[in-house]
Amino acid sequence: MPSLTWIGKDAVLNHHLDVPYRVLEKKYDFGDGEPGNKIIHGDNLEALKSLLPEYEGRIKCIYIDPPYNTGNENWVYNDNVNSPKIKKWLGQVVGKESEDLTRHDKWLCMMYPRLKLLQKLLSNDGAIFISIDDNEQANLKLVCDEIFGAGNFVGVWYWYRSATPPNLSYKIKKNLEYVLAYEKKKSNIKYKGVQKTSKSDDPITKPQNTFKILSFPPNTVNFKGVEDCVIKAGIYGTAKFPNKLLNDAQIKNGKNINTISFENRFIWVQETLDEQISKGTVINCSKQLVLSYKKSNYDPEVPPNLIDETVGVTTTEESGKMLDEIFGKSKVFDFPKPPSLIEYLANFLCDKSSIILDSFAGSGTTAHAVLNLNKQDGGNRKFILVEMEDYAETITAERVRRVIGGYGEGKNAVEGTGGSFAYYELGPELLKDGFINENVPEQTIREYLYYTETNHALPQSNNGHPAHLGNFEGVAYYFLYNKDETTTLGATFLASISEKADRYVIYADNCIMPQKFLFDHDITFKKIPRDIRRF
Repeated sequence: MPSLTWIGKDAVLNHHLDVPYRVLEKKYDFGDGEPGNKIIHGDNLEALKSLLPEYEGRIKCIYIDPPYNTGNENWVYNDNVNSPKIKKWLGQVVGKESEDLTRHDKWLCMMYPRLKLLQKLLSNDGAIFISIDDNEQANLKLVCDEIFGAGNFVGVWYWYRSATPPNLSYKIKKNLEYVLAYEKKKSNIKYKGVQKTSKSDDPITKPQNTFKILSFPPNTVNFKGVEDCVIKAGIYGTAKFPNKLLNDAQIKNGKNINTISFENRFIWVQETLDEQISKGTVINCSKQLVLSYKKSNYDPEVPPNLIDETVGVTTTEESGKMLDEIFGKSKVFDFPKPPSLIEYLANFLCDKSSIILDSFAGSGTTAHAVLNLNKQDGGNRKFILVEMEDYAETITAERVRRVIGGYGEGKNAVEGTGGSFAYYELGPELLKDGFINENVPEQTIREYLYYTETNHALPQSNNGHPAHLGNFEGVAYYFLYNKDETTTLGATFLASISEKADRYVIYADNCIMPQKFLFDHDITFKKIPRDIRRF
């Protein structure tokens, strides 16, 4: 199998094992009922580590929208991986070698340990969906093949983030994004999503009802790479985005010298176009427009995209408008994903009680999608969001609050979904310099300890003994701990244990029982803190 190498890879292959385990500190609850939903503010690498004791192997669906590594400094989420937090981490983990890394190497160093932890959190019947574009799609595929297994690759979906065709736009832009999907273990799940209502693959013979006619005044369309000519009326473009030119276009010096009209699936209406033209907006038209449309030229056909109205997935423009309505102001967050995209993906495999995780939460779209699904069918799906940037409270959590309670006014009012969540910050390390942090709640220590022994979450109930953690595969685990005094494994403590087990593992500060006695009674003594394992 092909593998990917990059500068710094050796330093991050097992870095997830060195990440400190931090306590999740709840700051507040919001909403009605017991919140099973979580929003966590903090480094997503450390947050994912903190989730393991409770959630390893329990997450049915993971959706992440990581930085695309475009080099664009102007995004709300700094997506060229040069944010101070990421640069500091690279310097600590990769060392001085990181000073010479390209941005692609930095991106891979950032992503690798996070994907390792996400793989651990995924349930055996779960799947991960990752949004990406051309900048890192090829690298991401190879890294995910390595971490999740090439045999567990499900496929790639194509999402057109804008309804404005890329070959007729006021600016040159990339319109196509990808969603890569991997299962934890290969299954018989059919990733078909919502079936289209039309069997026709030819949008020309059966145009969609969103097609509009727009008229462009003289000298407003810049035809890239087109010499002086007359473009005859007809159908041009691609199979996915056909353009119907309704009258002959006379081109001189690369511009139209007469008014021309197109029929296409425009997101603008004529009024919007006229307003943009009045502001001096330049309309660029690619050379592809003047190539005659022939269906055979585009075989094999492009796989079905995720913008089709019959599928129900909308665009980033629509999700941006939604955010504006939620917050009552414009440009809250650049290029947010639509909730309908996450709803579409989650519906592949999630039942009404599944847990959905997003560790690059951004504006909180994943929580919005989960709340929508629960409202639609009365489900009890849970979300976990992690956001490292400072807007975790002011945008991410605030959006979720408004979606739960309802937003908008008058005819634009949107009824709340209901629901609740708990908001967390990353707290102190549980183990510091080899010692237990005594400021950490004992229950958190117990959860950590049981997980290090069993790779399972601590049971909600025990056998009634105050030191009992739980039983797993015939082994009974006990944690004899008191932060204010030294604990001792002796005859008195052993006499207090009434439940029989095949074997016993007992943590304490000291042990005064003879080694032979422990051996004869299948008791393993583990010294606090020396024998507490890191993971």
